[in-house]
Amino acid sequence: MSGGGTSRVRVQHEDFDLSAEVARLRAGNSKTGAVVTFVGTVRDLNDGAQVAAMELEHYPGMTEGSIDRIIDQAAARWPVHDALVIHRVGPLLPRDQIVLVAVTSAHRGEAFAACEFIIDYLKTEAPFWKKEETPDGARWVDARVSDDAALDKWQDPA
Repeated sequence: MSGGGTSRVRVQHEDFDLSAEVARLRAGNSKTGAVVTFVGTVRDLNDGAQVAAMELEHYPGMTEGSIDRIIDQAAARWPVHDALVIHRVGPLLPRDQIVLVAVTSAHRGEAFAACEFIIDYLKTEAPFWKKEETPDGARWVDARVSDDAALDKWQDPA
């Protein structure tokens, strides 16, 4: 897999172009037979409340390092060629793109598994804080039990 670092992890305010990002990722290895992507977007409803806007905050440096380690864990489990995570921060509106996870490999099975692993760990392990604007005012969003439960499938049976 390509070397670690900020080239495979970007935390930014700006939106991203899915097609352009996938094209750059694919250009890195002619043996790539599979590209799997996940794009997360802002919903206008969460936990039964209308969401007018959302703001994401992060801890610069720590966040990128955390995501980089998640990618390393995926690469240790599956023979992926490359991976990319772009996560937006700052104010966002419903339908805005929040996150891109893209994985390339020789075969689809490894790419799907690695992509799902990365997003599952990203939701629980990366230091992001989410605040939603609802009709009842602003509220910080806690981690979901379902996100923690999603990690269970990745645990090695002891």
